[in-house]
Amino acid sequence: MSARTSRSGAWRALAAAFVRSRRAGDPGLAEQLSALPRLVVATLRGRYQGTTTQRLGLMALAVAYVVSPVDLVPEAFLLVLGLADDALVLAWLTGAVLDETSAFLRWEGAGQPAGSREERAPRGETVEGHVVV
Repeated sequence: MSARTSRSGAWRALAAAFVRSRRAGDPGLAEQLSALPRLVVATLRGRYQGTTTQRLGLMALAVAYVVSPVDLVPEAFLLVLGLADDALVLAWLTGAVLDETSAFLRWEGAGQPAGSREERAPRGETVEGHVVV
């Protein structure tokens, strides 16, 4: 696969993620970004199974790569190519965040499995469930 093909694929994925995030009834960008910390906590605590800690780690590495002054293709020497690698990583990161937060918000809205409600239930409240004999 050529670099041009992978770049165009990343941009198409980003455009598709933006289109999905703008459908009627779907959460807006601000709501998706505000759900990101809840997504991370729920994933790390094992309540949300929709993503993995490895994917969250890749997303964190992508953020570090984009903001880091150390670069695989330095902008100082190869201006256009140096910016292109950052743009490619940023396109993937944006698409990943939009996809993951959309799925997480659907999961939250649909109601979590009984095990996760038990963790969130305040003391003294009854938690719905089934008795298995």
